[in-house]
Amino acid sequence: MDWLYIYKALPDLMRGLGMTLMVSGVAIVLSLLIGIIGAGLRTSGIKAVEMCVAGYVEFIRGTPYLVQIFFIFYGLPSIGMKLSIFWSGALALTIWASAFHIESFRAGLASVGQGVRDASASLSLKRWQHGWFIVFPLALRAALPSVMNTVVATVKNSAYLQAIGLVELTFVAVDRIAYEFRTVEMFASICVIYLICVFILSGLGHRLERRLNRPFAGR
Repeated sequence: MDWLYIYKALPDLMRGLGMTLMVSGVAIVLSLLIGIIGAGLRTSGIKAVEMCVAGYVEFIRGTPYLVQIFFIFYGLPSIGMKLSIFWSGALALTIWASAFHIESFRAGLASVGQGVRDASASLSLKRWQHGWFIVFPLALRAALPSVMNTVVATVKNSAYLQAIGLVELTFVAVDRIAYEFRTVEMFASICVIYLICVFILSGLGHRLERRLNRPFAGR
């Protein structure tokens, strides 16, 4: 293990990490929004809408992620929808993660029992007040572990985007290996960097989970 080589490679790895965090951040925000909206539609009671959302979820979860990336990057231009490498990657990550977020939030909504709805009705809360102030916080609390798992997986899955030429962390490592043959140093380095990112995200998720569980402590 050549530690000096790793030290000299750090600037390039950090630039790759910046791209990884950027594309992952965009995908995380967009997929969470789609997940919340999709979960609402999935439980709307409108059969046609529910079937469409369910079909979307099953299609995305049932097909390989790499195939989805290639379809977006290579397939969409053939029908006039050409995207940059960055936005192709961000779209692929968003589509993949949103399917899992929809199911996580749907399960969270399903965990809110009828008793909560009856209590809201007895307080004469309007429907939007019941949804925003009662149902959503409870559903988020129940769905958070699964949601954070998908958020972490989104960051890790960004490594697949090196297949379409996005200069993210894994791309930088593979590129340097191709020219300098420092396989152990490069893969060990990016493993540590990914682990640090995952530990930070997991820590933030656990902190938020404790914050949401605080009102229920001792019950």
